[in-house]
Amino acid sequence: MTLLLALAGCAGSGGSSNSSDQPASGPRTLTVWLMNGSAPKDLTDALHKEFQESHKDVTVKYEVQQWNGIQDKLTTALAGNDAPDVIEIGNTQAPKFAAAKVLADLTEASSGFNKDQWLSSLKDSGSWDGKQYAVPFYAANRMVLYRKDMFEQAGIAAAPTSRQEWLDAITKLRAKFGSDPDFQALYLPGQNWYTLLSFIYDEGGDIAKRDGTKFSATMDSAEAKAGLEFYKKLQEASGTKAPKDTDEQTPEQAGIYGQGKVAMMIALPWELATAAKNNPSLTTQTSAFPIPSKKAGATAPVFQGGSNLAVPANSKDQDLAKDYLKLMSSAKYQSQFAKAGMIPGTSTDVSALEADPVNAAMAKASRNGKAVPATPTWAAIEAGQNPLKDLLTAYLTGAKTIDAATADANSALNKAFAG
Repeated sequence: MTLLLALAGCAGSGGSSNSSDQPASGPRTLTVWLMNGSAPKDLTDALHKEFQESHKDVTVKYEVQQWNGIQDKLTTALAGNDAPDVIEIGNTQAPKFAAAKVLADLTEASSGFNKDQWLSSLKDSGSWDGKQYAVPFYAANRMVLYRKDMFEQAGIAAAPTSRQEWLDAITKLRAKFGSDPDFQALYLPGQNWYTLLSFIYDEGGDIAKRDGTKFSATMDSAEAKAGLEFYKKLQEASGTKAPKDTDEQTPEQAGIYGQGKVAMMIALPWELATAAKNNPSLTTQTSAFPIPSKKAGATAPVFQGGSNLAVPANSKDQDLAKDYLKLMSSAKYQSQFAKAGMIPGTSTDVSALEADPVNAAMAKASRNGKAVPATPTWAAIEAGQNPLKDLLTAYLTGAKTIDAATADANSALNKAFAG
C-alpha cells in the first residue's frame, strides 16, 4: 500500500465569498484538512500560530482526517459549496482530482512554494495536462532493514552495496542460521510490487510510457522482465517463508520481523517501531541500507510514496490558502519534517535525517525516487485487482511463464488506463 499511499469542514466561515486571489475584508476562517500521522503536532501548532499572527482577523480551523474513507469524503467535499481551503491528498490520488478540475490551478503561484527544490516524484503526481494542481508535502520510500547482530555473527563486515553483495550476504546468513527452521534471511512476500518496481527501474524499465495525458503499459519490456526475474531470484535465494499470493501487509511483515527470526525486510522506516513493540531490543539491533543496484556502489531507484497539498477550486479563500502553502513549504517547516523522519517535499535539505541510520538510508535512496504513472486511473488500479500483484503471484508460483504473466499484466493495465 502506499503510505505512505492509503490518506466535514466548513470553509471560509464568517467571510465573504472569495474564490479569486483578491482578499476579503473582515474576520475569516481558513479550514485545513491534513491526514492523521502526517504532520507532528508541534509543527502544526507553531505554523498555525505564526500564520494567524501574520494574518489579522484570520483563524485556522485545523481538522485531522483519517485515511480510511478519505477519497469518498474528499470527492463529496470538492463537489460542494463548503469545501476546506487546504487539503492533503495522497500522491496516487492527486491526478484523479486534478483531472476532474476540482483543484485550483497553482501553476503561476508555484514559484512562491520553493518550486526549485520540489521532489520530482511528487511534482509529477500533482501536475496534469501541463498545469500544477498540487504542491509536494512529504514523502517516504523503502530501504532494507537488517539485523546488525546477525550480520556480524555471519561474518558480514559491511552492508551490501550491490545486488551481488546482497545475494552473498544472504548465502552467509543462511549458512550461519539456516539450521533454525524458522529463520529467514530476507522476508519477501510474493506481492510486494513496490519492491518489484525498484528492480524494474534499476533495469531501465517502468510500468508505462507517457504520451501527453495518455499512458501505455510497458510491463512486457525486456527491462521489466529482467526486474521480475531478479525478484524471483532474490526470493528463492532468501529462503523466505512469506506467502507468494499476498503482500507485505498480509500478514504484516513488521510483526514477522518482530519475532526475531528474520535478518532483513524491505520496509518503510516506521515499520521498525511496529516490529519493536514486542521486542524493544530490535531498535538498537537494527540498521538499514538502500536497496542496492545491479551496478556496484549505486542505489536502485525507489518508488516514492507520499502526499501533496492542494487548494480546492471552490475554496472561498484561495488567497489565504496560497499563503498557507507558502509558509508550509518554507525551509523553516520543511526542516521539521526531516527531523520527524520524513523526506521533505519542498526542500533538498535532508541533513536532519542523517542522525538516525534508518532514516539516513531512506534519505540516500530518496535521491533516486520515482512515482507511479500520474494518471487519474491509478488510484483504482491500486485499490482494485492490482495487475502487478497478479503478475508477481502468477510468475512466482509457476502458474504462468514470464511472457504470459507480463503480457496479461500489460493488457490489464492498458484496460485500466483507458478507464
